[in-house]
Amino acid sequence: MNPIRILVVDDSVVIRKILSDTLSQDPELEVVGMAGNGRIALSKLASLRPDIVTLDIEMPVMDGLATLAELRKGYPKLPVIMFSTLTENGAAATLDALSLGASDYATKPSNAGNPMVAIERVRAELVPKIKALCGRFNAPVKALRMTPRPPPVRARVPIHRPFEIVAIGTSTGGPNALAEVMPQIPKEFPLPIVIVQHMPPIFTRLLAERLSKHSAISVEEGAPGVGLSAGHAWIAPGNFHMTVSKEGLAARLGLNQESPENSCRPAVDVLFRSVAKAYKANVLGVVMTGMGADGVRGSEAIREAGGEVIVQDEASSVVWGMPGLVYAAGQADGVYPLKQLANEITRRVFESRKERAKWESPRMGSLERSAR
Repeated sequence: MNPIRILVVDDSVVIRKILSDTLSQDPELEVVGMAGNGRIALSKLASLRPDIVTLDIEMPVMDGLATLAELRKGYPKLPVIMFSTLTENGAAATLDALSLGASDYATKPSNAGNPMVAIERVRAELVPKIKALCGRFNAPVKALRMTPRPPPVRARVPIHRPFEIVAIGTSTGGPNALAEVMPQIPKEFPLPIVIVQHMPPIFTRLLAERLSKHSAISVEEGAPGVGLSAGHAWIAPGNFHMTVSKEGLAARLGLNQESPENSCRPAVDVLFRSVAKAYKANVLGVVMTGMGADGVRGSEAIREAGGEVIVQDEASSVVWGMPGLVYAAGQADGVYPLKQLANEITRRVFESRKERAKWESPRMGSLERSAR
């Protein structure tokens, strides 16, 4: 298999060298060119024919956002990973880039002056994303591709047990997927929604603010001790696991910085296990586009408690890692395109509550007749 051809675009000579040297150490990767600004990068695309581009956001002459907009006119499907600083401006620009069609993002090493730290950061974060976006899957996903796919498992929610919470997990491609789903959730949605999107600090708060501006329900970054309420959504803050616990009828959020799971903090598995413990069979889990295996064990916990899990389909996922592995593990009660997910979430929630009403009405009448 030919190596993945990479074009590195960054105005910093130091960063270009770190990226080039680190990426070139992997036999599956080849840096075929570098550019110090967007205008030079655009002029090289036709001759270099890269499989993927890493694109700095802040550059002279032509910055990353302008470059991305021009690149998408001629190369609508070329994967692009934005490379940004872990700052308020960097996070905001990254979210802008994702909405313009960037495939994913990576944060620059905070201390580029320490080559070993910077190299390890690039190797741990950027290399897996390049491979995933170019179809070079990690071991679990390779196994998924090589084995026959099982049929979707039938839903096993007990009769008369309405959903009381929706839990969503997503990663690569997630910000745009959430921007598609959340604005379609109706204002009268009767449940709280809790979300894990793999993102660093600052990014999650800005993502919540942007989603809230375009959604009928309120979306906020999670905070410790916050009480859950219907028609409201919370996103786990970067670098914190988010959990849900119940005391009586009251449910509250918890945050912790325990060890990462699946190399992630926040982790979908942590959130899903907590909602399964707190709500038993009354959970609807949703696993959307993302790289890796986070969410598989959590989905199993939800279904073992009697809840349901639905996943985004392969065709509409930027990377069918997380939802694909949940499906391969036999933990999916349904597979849906991104454009249908919001409607399916809403339908299942309202149907579950309608069935409860049908059950409670004759039951209450029977109890009243017995009392007389």
